[in-house]
Amino acid sequence: MIGNIGFPELLLILLLVLLLFGSKRLPEVGRSIGMTLKELKRSASGVLDDEDRSREKTAPQETEVKSATKS
Repeated sequence: MIGNIGFPELLLILLLVLLLFGSKRLPEVGRSIGMTLKELKRSASGVLDDEDRSREKTAPQETEVKSATKS
């Protein structure tokens, strides 16, 4: 549904944002949205990196247990 936003819809959204916040506060709002997205992206990559590290730590132990039970 969000992927179907065309140029007219985007123009309408930008016009509404301009009317709500005004031209003086618009750069401020854009900056804060950008910082929020940057922080969200950094947090998400941190969580994914932590999951990868935990998988790397548990993967050798699981193979050792499997090989020990086969013997």
